[in-house]
Amino acid sequence: MKHLLATAILSLALALPAAANPDRWQSEWPRTDFATTSVDSWTEILSGGPPKDGIPAIDAPSFHGVSDEEMLSAREPVITLEIEGEVPRAYPIRYLMWHEIVNDEVGGIPVTVTFCPLCNSGITFDRRTEAGVLSFGVSGKLRNSDMVMYDRQTESWWQQALGTAIVGELTGVELTTLPSWMESWGEFAARNPDGLVMQVPAGFGRNYGQNPYVQYDSSDRPFLYAGEEPPHGIPSLARVVRVGDRAWPMTRLSDAGEITEAGVTLSWRAGQASALDTRNIAEGRDVGTVRVRDAAGHDLPHDVMFAFAYHAFWPEGMWMLGQ
Repeated sequence: MKHLLATAILSLALALPAAANPDRWQSEWPRTDFATTSVDSWTEILSGGPPKDGIPAIDAPSFHGVSDEEMLSAREPVITLEIEGEVPRAYPIRYLMWHEIVNDEVGGIPVTVTFCPLCNSGITFDRRTEAGVLSFGVSGKLRNSDMVMYDRQTESWWQQALGTAIVGELTGVELTTLPSWMESWGEFAARNPDGLVMQVPAGFGRNYGQNPYVQYDSSDRPFLYAGEEPPHGIPSLARVVRVGDRAWPMTRLSDAGEITEAGVTLSWRAGQASALDTRNIAEGRDVGTVRVRDAAGHDLPHDVMFAFAYHAFWPEGMWMLGQ
């Protein structure tokens, strides 16, 4: 059944590009400047199914202390944000799975925490730009299977994996990526007993803790993606650790435990469940936790994403294969 579903979705993806046309989008996006774009062809942009804001972003989330958290299991993944001088915060993937974007403010810094399930891409951005402070929502569109965000101020469209505006008046503007990482709730809580964790978003009624993409990260092909497969025989849905335009296969890192190359040190430890494996996120197979630091031991911005997405957005990127 899983392979039949994947085949059906891929067939739909291949059929959709013919309908990709700004004239069809204008009624839903009257403020978007479709005359300004860095996208080569509108056929690159597909509907993911939900309309604009059909996946509702969370604004000004509520938090409580680690000791007050009763719903999260130890192996469940969270996105950790530790800003110097501020109490560390954990954003559970069980909520980001259904909302994909959280607009928050930490220590006076406006941030947006993002997670694209179809690419396993979890990235945190500073919302301050040359055009002012932005807030973001989910457009319902995909490009190379990656979420297309939009800013509410100009309704320009942004590529989540790149943090760059690709359609609209802000085309070419880049967001600053902040150091954050995915780890297990148990790891976060043990290191930050006085930390904060995002609470259940009120008023949405989603199946929090459930994965709607069962066994997705062991599928043969990504959903709604018709691009090239990665080189070097790397499976499309294998995880890679992207730092800038370089990517380290997760299998190489998990075998080594720690790698120091190209001025960075990557470390891996077991204990984090895949959010995209079993129906119950907490029961997903162990994919481990990655930290990326510079020579001084400072955490660096990075992304643990699927290989197909890295290859799609960094086709000339460097694969760190250790050969």
